[in-house]
Amino acid sequence: MAKDLVDKYKNRSCFYLLVKCRSIVKEVQDVTRNIGRSLAALSLASTEILSDITDNINKLHGEMQRAVFEASQSQLRVVERLEEGLREQIRDQGFANIMLEEIARAVSVPVEPSEISEELARLRNEKEEAAERKERVEAHFLEQVIELLSRADAANNLEQIRSQYYRRMETAEKFVSGEYIPPLEAFLCPIEGTVMVDPVSLCTGTTCERTAIEGWLQSGNITDPVTNQPLDEFTIRSNILLRQSIEEWRELNYCLKIRSAKLGFTDGSDSACERSFVTLQEIVKENKVNKDWIAIDGLIEVILSFIGTSHNKNLKSKALVTLLAITEQHEQNKDRVVEAGGIDHIVLCLSRGQIMSKPAISLLFEILHVSTKWNDSVCGKLKQHNSVVLFLVMLMKSTDRESAEKSEAILLKLCDDDDEIVSRAAAANWYMPLIDRLCRGPESSRICMARVITKLELIDQNIQLLGEEGVIPPLVEMASENLESKELALSALAKLSSCLENRTRIISAAGLCSILDQMFSSNSPTIIIVKCSEILERLSSVESIELFLDNNGLRLQLEPIVTNLVEMLQKSFLSARIKKPALHILLNLCKFGELHAEEMPAASMVLHLLEAPDREIREVALKLIYLLARYKPEGISEFLLAKRMLETFTAFLDDENRADLQIAAIGILAFIPKSEVALTQCMTNLEMLPLLLNILRNGAMEAKENTLSVLSRFVDPSDIKMQLIVARMGLFSLLVTLLMSGSIAAKARAAALLGNLSLNSSKLTVLPANTGCWCFRRPSVPVCKLHGGICDATSSLCLIQANALPSLVKLLREVHDHVATYETLKTLGTLVQEDAPYQGAKVLHDAGAIAPMLDVFKWGSSDLIELVLGILEKLFKVHEVADFYYSDAKMPLIGLSTRSNENGILGLKAASVLAELERYSKSRSMPLLGA
Repeated sequence: MAKDLVDKYKNRSCFYLLVKCRSIVKEVQDVTRNIGRSLAALSLASTEILSDITDNINKLHGEMQRAVFEASQSQLRVVERLEEGLREQIRDQGFANIMLEEIARAVSVPVEPSEISEELARLRNEKEEAAERKERVEAHFLEQVIELLSRADAANNLEQIRSQYYRRMETAEKFVSGEYIPPLEAFLCPIEGTVMVDPVSLCTGTTCERTAIEGWLQSGNITDPVTNQPLDEFTIRSNILLRQSIEEWRELNYCLKIRSAKLGFTDGSDSACERSFVTLQEIVKENKVNKDWIAIDGLIEVILSFIGTSHNKNLKSKALVTLLAITEQHEQNKDRVVEAGGIDHIVLCLSRGQIMSKPAISLLFEILHVSTKWNDSVCGKLKQHNSVVLFLVMLMKSTDRESAEKSEAILLKLCDDDDEIVSRAAAANWYMPLIDRLCRGPESSRICMARVITKLELIDQNIQLLGEEGVIPPLVEMASENLESKELALSALAKLSSCLENRTRIISAAGLCSILDQMFSSNSPTIIIVKCSEILERLSSVESIELFLDNNGLRLQLEPIVTNLVEMLQKSFLSARIKKPALHILLNLCKFGELHAEEMPAASMVLHLLEAPDREIREVALKLIYLLARYKPEGISEFLLAKRMLETFTAFLDDENRADLQIAAIGILAFIPKSEVALTQCMTNLEMLPLLLNILRNGAMEAKENTLSVLSRFVDPSDIKMQLIVARMGLFSLLVTLLMSGSIAAKARAAALLGNLSLNSSKLTVLPANTGCWCFRRPSVPVCKLHGGICDATSSLCLIQANALPSLVKLLREVHDHVATYETLKTLGTLVQEDAPYQGAKVLHDAGAIAPMLDVFKWGSSDLIELVLGILEKLFKVHEVADFYYSDAKMPLIGLSTRSNENGILGLKAASVLAELERYSKSRSMPLLGA
C-alpha cells in the first residue's frame, strides 16, 4: 500500500499536490498506521531475536498506530482560501492573480508564463485522468481550479492568445459581414430563453443552463422542462461541446465588436468614439480575454492617442474609464500603457477637473500596481514628471474622497526614500512626508529636509501650518548638533519664526536659551551668530517679548542679554549681517522689555553706529539712541558737535517720508539739556529753525511734541532777539493751531512756549505818540487792551494779538491734565502784572479765564493750586475782580486755609489770598467793563 501510494503521487504536478494536500496527508497517515498494525503480526518470541530489538519494534508498533500527519499551515491557508473562492464563485482576474501567485510561491514554482503554463498543462492531464477513472468529484474540482487559475495574467501565453484571436477574427470576417452573429437555437436555455453560459444535460438529452435546471429541480419538478417526460434520474452532466460552441460564438462576436470599435475611432466623430468606448467596456466586463484581444489589435495605443489629442473632456473621461477597464488586474496591458507613453497623458489629465481627474487617478493607481504590490519601475518613471507631485497634492485636497485617498497613497509611495520628491511635495504645500523625515529620518534626510524648508517660498498660513504639524522641536534639536545641521536648522527656524505661534513653540522646545548661548559664544562661527540673531530679533518683538522664558518657564533676566548685545556692537569688525539684527534686538528689549532706567545702557555706547556706512544700521541706531536718551542722554551733544553729525540730523528732519526717523532725530535733540548752549548755536548756524517749524506744520504728532521741546531753546526769555526771530517765522500761529488740535502733550508744550514769549511782551510794546493839538489830532491808532500800546504777535510777542487767549482758556476749561493745566496757568499768569494788575485782570475776566482757574481747586494737585493762588493773589488786588468772584472763591479758599496744618505753606497762602479777597471785595468800585 505504501509503495502504491508513492507511485500514485510521485509524478503528479506541484499544483495538484498542493490542492490535494489534505487528502494525500490523510492517505499517508492511514498507511502508516496500517504498517504499525502489521508489525503486531511479526513473531518476536524467537530466542534468536535480541530483546532490545523486540522492545524497539513494540515501541515502533505503538507509535505508528498513533501517528498523526498534517500539511503545513502555510499550505493549508492557501488551499482554504482557494476553496473558499470556489465556493463563493469568485472568478475575477484579480483573485486569480493572487491565488496563482500564492500557489506558485507555496510550491516554489517561478511566476513566469512558461512555468505556469507547464504546471497548468500537467494539472489538465490530472483532471482528464480523474475523469477517465470516473472520479467525477475530483475532476470537477480540478476543472474549477484550472478555470480560475487560467484567468491569471501569468497563465496566459500571449502567443497562443494572439493566434486564437487572429483565427477567430479571420473566421468572423470571412463568414460575417455585419457586426453581430445571432445565436443558434441550441444555444438558448429552454427555461430562461437566454444564451447559456454553463450548459448541462439531463438524462433525457435536454440541455439547460446549470442554474436554471437546478432551480427547476429544487422547485420539486420531476419532469423534463421541454418534453414533460418524467425523469428517471436527476443527474446533470456538463455539455462541454455545446459550451465550447457557445464560447466560440461569443468570441466571434467579440471580434466583430472590437473591429467595430476600431472603425469608430477611425471615423473620428464624437458619437462614433463614444459608442466605441461603450462597446469596449461592455465586452471587457463580459470576458477578460477581451483585454488581451483589444491590446493585440492595438486599441490601447489608439485610446492613448485619443486622450492626448482630443479636446472633448467628456470623451477623454470615457477614454480613461475604458483604459482602466482594459488594464485592471492585467499586468501586460499596464506595461503596454507605460511603453506607449501613457503616463504622460494620464498625468496631464490629473489637473483637468474632476470629470477627468477621477478616472485618471484611478487609472494611474492601477498602473502603478502589480497585483497588490507597487511597481517600483513604473513609480520611478512617474517621478520624472515634474508636475505630477503638484497635481497629486491638488487632488489629495479635493472633495472626492476616493481620489484623495489614492492620490495620498501614490504620493507616500513616491516620497518613500526619495528626498527630492519630498521636497517637491513640500513646495506644493504638503508637508507630512517632510515632517516625518525631519522627526524620524536618518541624519542625512533631516539635513536635507531642513535645507528644503530654507528654500521654500512660504506664505504666513503655511508657516503657521508647519509649526502646527510639529516641525519646530526637531529643528531645535538639530540646532545643537554638528555645524551643518546647526546652520540649516537655525536658518529654517529663522524663517518659521515670522509666525507668532511658532515663536512660542521655539521657546516651548527650549530653543531660546540655546540660541542665546550660541549667539554670544566666542566659538560660534559668524553664520551661526547671524542666524541666531535673526531668530532672536523675531522673538524680541512686541508680540512675543513676554515669551522670554528659560527652560524652566521662568522670565529671563534681560540685563545680561542687553550687556552682551552692547559689547557685541562695540566690535568694529562685526559684520553688518550681525549688527542689524543685534541692533533690532537691543531696541526691542529696551522698548518692550520693561527694563528699569538703571538697566538701560547709556546712549553714548551706540552713538558711533550713526557713522556706519550701512543706512539701515544708522536708522536703527537713531531709533535706539532716541529711546536711550530719555534715560541717559550724557555725551550726545559732545558727539554731535565733535563729529559734525547735526548735518546728518538735518537730513533726517527734512525727510517727511520717514516719520519714524524724523521723530527719533528731533526726539534726541529734545532730550539734550538746554544748558548745552553750543548745540543751540550750532543749530542756528545750520538754519535748522525752518525745518523745525515745518515739522510743526506737517510732521507726525510725536514729532511735533519733540519739536516743541527743541524750540524751547529758541524762546528763552533772556534772548529777546531770538524770540523775535522765531515769531517772525510764524511760530505764533503754529502754536495756536496746536493748542486747538494737538495732543495733550503738544498743547502743554505749546502753552509753555507761549508763556516764554509772553514774558517779554510788555517790554516790546510801543506806546502811541501824541501829535498835534487836541482838535487837529489824527485818528488814534488802536492800542492793545492788555498792554495799552501798539502790539502785534511778531513785534511785541503779544498773546492777545496772536489770538492765543481763547485757545488757552478753552484748554484750561476742558483739559484736566496736570502738565497741560500747569503750563496754561503759567502762561495766563504772564498777562497779570504785579504792579499794574487791572488790565490783565480785565482781559482774563473778559476771556472767561478766572472761573476755570477756580475750578482747579476741585481737582488740581497742590502744585496747580499753588499756581492758581499766586495768580488770584494778583487778580484780587483789583476790587471789581475780588467783588465779582467773591462768592465763588470764598468757600474753596476757606477750605484750604482752615486745613493749614495739613496743607502747610499752601494753607497759609490760601489764607493770605482769602484775606485779600475779603479786603478788596468790600470796596464797591465801579464794576468791571463787560461784567
